[in-house]
Amino acid sequence: MGILDFLTGEFIDVIHWTDDTRDTMVWRFEREGHEIKYGAKLTVREGQAAVFVHEGQLADVFTPGLYMLETNNMPIMTTLQHWDHGFKSPFKSEIYFVNTTRFTDLKWGTKNPIMLRDPEFGPTRIRAFGTYTVKVSEPARFMSEIVGTDGEFTMDEIGFQLRNIIVQEFSRVIAASGIPVLDMAANTADLGKLVAGAIAETVAQYGIVIPEFYIENISLPPAVEKALDTRTSRGLTGDLDAHMKYAAAEALRQGGEASGAMGAGMGAGMGMAMAQQMVNPLTKQAASAPVAPPPPPVEHVWHIAEKGQTKGPFSKADMGKMAQSGELSRDTHVWTPGQDGWMRAEDVAELAQLFTILPPPPPPGA
Repeated sequence: MGILDFLTGEFIDVIHWTDDTRDTMVWRFEREGHEIKYGAKLTVREGQAAVFVHEGQLADVFTPGLYMLETNNMPIMTTLQHWDHGFKSPFKSEIYFVNTTRFTDLKWGTKNPIMLRDPEFGPTRIRAFGTYTVKVSEPARFMSEIVGTDGEFTMDEIGFQLRNIIVQEFSRVIAASGIPVLDMAANTADLGKLVAGAIAETVAQYGIVIPEFYIENISLPPAVEKALDTRTSRGLTGDLDAHMKYAAAEALRQGGEASGAMGAGMGAGMGMAMAQQMVNPLTKQAASAPVAPPPPPVEHVWHIAEKGQTKGPFSKADMGKMAQSGELSRDTHVWTPGQDGWMRAEDVAELAQLFTILPPPPPPGA
């Protein structure tokens, strides 16, 4: 081995990293059996940061640029090594390159359905999924909290933890939002901002940020979706009697076409007779049957919000007793299933009458 080969193997003059992957977050500059020459060139490209680790301690962090590794460019290393300005010897140090670009098109989703209380449907379950992006904002913190001594850290190694954080915060935000399930599709942008804000505080402890967070879909269980489709179809039929007559006539027409012209004539005649026979008894029965009384009114139960907590449920009779004893005032916030959010008791028509027997509060200064 010649002297030039020895020097090439012993000293490293240029330190840099070109990433040819799409998921590498941290890469350690391999220097096994080599020493870093004092005055070597360090190239940090856009979208990168270089972190020096000396004897197990985080040292200097370099942002994009070209550096000469000398005492004036490495203040922390200089302090740790007690270097003087005349220092010229090679030194050993681990160098980690951190990718600070955005990692895009990352998927998240609810593994299990989320339970929530919907104002219209009551207790129900929903699923959701979407995408997000991740970016390292503090390379040194990211190294100390997540990477450690991993020589090649990829997005997959932290993706599972991030998805758990996202689902946890999404569940909490969606349950506290009070937005009806049928209105969630129109509010995915606002919900996304709320969830992203809730996630930011947690992931900041890891030295990362989530610049973009999207909710692509919120869905109900199949049984609930089927019930909604049935109710929608029933609403589209309009007049039920006219719809039944049309359906019967359409079925008879299709049967007549299938059996030929003679069958069509016979089918049409029979169809008309059958339709008349079906309509007449129904008409007679409807005319002779006594009119059924209307169903009894639905008894509402009420919940009360007081000092950040809820009480209940209470019947209307209970609410009347509480109004007489002073436990329920005009300004007390109340809620009952089907009501759009919390309302003051005196703004609810069913409860306002409880206060009519009580005098209003005295005027100020009286």
